[in-house]
Amino acid sequence: MADSLQQELTAKATELDVPGVALGVLIDGVEHYASFGVTSVENPLEVNEETLFQFGSTGKTFTATAIMRLVEQGRLSLTDKVRQHVPELVLKDESVAAEVTVLQLLNHTAGWDGDFFTDTGDGDDALERYVALMADLTQVNPLGAAVSYNNASLVLAGRLIEKVTGRPFASAIQDLLLDPLGLTSTFLSKNQIMTRRFAVGHALVDGTQRVVRPWGMSANVGPAGGIAGSARDQIAWARFHLGDGTGPDGSQVLSKASLDLMKQPTALCPGNALGDAIGISWLLSTVDGEPVAKHGGTTIGQYSAFVLVPGRSFAIISMTNGGPGGAQVNKHMTEWALEHFLGLKSEAPEAASLTAEELEQYTGTFQSISGVMTLRAGEGVLLVDVVASEETKKAMAAMGADPDVEQPTIPIAVQAADPDRFVGTEGPAAGLVGSFLRDENGRVTGVSLGGRVSTRIPARA
Repeated sequence: MADSLQQELTAKATELDVPGVALGVLIDGVEHYASFGVTSVENPLEVNEETLFQFGSTGKTFTATAIMRLVEQGRLSLTDKVRQHVPELVLKDESVAAEVTVLQLLNHTAGWDGDFFTDTGDGDDALERYVALMADLTQVNPLGAAVSYNNASLVLAGRLIEKVTGRPFASAIQDLLLDPLGLTSTFLSKNQIMTRRFAVGHALVDGTQRVVRPWGMSANVGPAGGIAGSARDQIAWARFHLGDGTGPDGSQVLSKASLDLMKQPTALCPGNALGDAIGISWLLSTVDGEPVAKHGGTTIGQYSAFVLVPGRSFAIISMTNGGPGGAQVNKHMTEWALEHFLGLKSEAPEAASLTAEELEQYTGTFQSISGVMTLRAGEGVLLVDVVASEETKKAMAAMGADPDVEQPTIPIAVQAADPDRFVGTEGPAAGLVGSFLRDENGRVTGVSLGGRVSTRIPARA
């Protein structure tokens, strides 16, 4: 098994020109690891299962699990209004600020613009200062009405943890999760990470992988995806979520009932790129009829995937440090492992070829905090062009990316089985699924692409 895993990883990472990869598989309680390449093209050290990678938004499952521990301790409830614990919360829509619940922070149904990135410093007040700035976020969807991926909600959830525990977020996570679970190679502090072997993000520039800077994101991203860890610790995290809730010393960290509840649907989103439903942070779907709970993330030149198949006691994690191939390596290795070890094969939805007249209902301009998306009719497909907002360009520049690079057109096709869903047809977006949102009159009013909802901008008279 280990040999085939290593061979497949080496072949794919070489093909896609990814500097380094750390991968782990857990099957029937046995751990298997494979690795490839180096931590950095500027200071190359061999990657192994102990190398630290930023695993991005998989960190949201840490925030959610910490909240579940507080729920079991009787210190809060998933149905609590957030203002019971964060009374200073102010949002543009006062009714939402008053009514949003803890669960709605964790299942991406809060409805406000979620991709709000700003640096509020490295101090213990980073989350407090970030939450104060949320007062200006636009409410895109009514509270609880739709799933739209929301980083800002998870930062607020991190602030809630601080208020309930009286501890800075990093300290609370250390106490609630990292220490009880023996995750000794999982860190939020750059000062801890820099003393160990860690991966550096890269991007393909003029055909060559080059280091991107800065290395890490701002401190306020911690609850939404600011944690780094090793492949071995990621597999330990998977083992915990597939298990009975006990830590390595046999102590009960979380009940199995709570672990199971986290993997049950709390919001449905069929056809969404995130999955068909959201649990308590987990993204839920099926592969070949088998229930799957997953996550993953993207940071500055680093990409991760994390997949659990609870019914088969199986997990795979993959972390890479170079784009754009890193995300493709993760996708390929996940699909390959599910088929190779479990016999589960995912099939892309069948695409329909529509006339220009049939495509007309979907065309138009749609907007979110991240930018403006234009859908136009092509030959049987829709062509999607995205222009980043000024705020997004500033965030890209701060993360070492060139904000002026023109984004490629994304071809998508309406699914043959459902005219309200679509599928990417080629390139990096091939197989990507999404959906259209309609009003009570059947008019397309929004597009869910990449798990985010963009709303239609009315055409000018």
